[in-house]
Amino acid sequence: MKWIVGLGNPGGSYQSTRHNVGFMAVDALAARWGISVNQSKFKALVGEGHAGGTKVYLMKPMTYMNLSGESVRAFMDFYKAPLEDMIVVYDDLDTELGKIRLRYQGGAGGHNGIKSIVQHTGTQSFNRVRMGISRPEPGCNIADYVLTNFARDEQEKLKAMIETACDAVEYALNHPYDETMARYNR
Repeated sequence: MKWIVGLGNPGGSYQSTRHNVGFMAVDALAARWGISVNQSKFKALVGEGHAGGTKVYLMKPMTYMNLSGESVRAFMDFYKAPLEDMIVVYDDLDTELGKIRLRYQGGAGGHNGIKSIVQHTGTQSFNRVRMGISRPEPGCNIADYVLTNFARDEQEKLKAMIETACDAVEYALNHPYDETMARYNR
């Protein structure tokens, strides 16, 4: 079993913001694999199905970004799910828009959703797909920036990045994560 957690904020006003690329990736995986992410449990929207011969759960925490770890912990405790089977997909300011970076450990890098997961799991070692949203112009407030929508001229890069993130997650279902990292961290 693998479980993919996309980070974002619930509600229509956040739907297309930079902070919600994790939700966008989970939605794209759901469409790709024919899974409905509509069960409300673990303070999240959850969908289950199969992909590449593997049982998968797709999860979008509905706690708002800063409390994402609550959903992760509840899922872990209920299913006795090992952390090494989780992949967290989220936005990253330090990665250029359109690029992804895969990691299996490290600090939160200022990302409150990751901080919450670290706090609730007690470890910094878990698989991650960081999706680039680039840094704002100097003087722009970061909290405001991550809650802005992508510009029209960024849509093509966004779409390609979501597809690449989905490809990486799909590859990771049946390959070791270090092999997945070697393939997608170009």
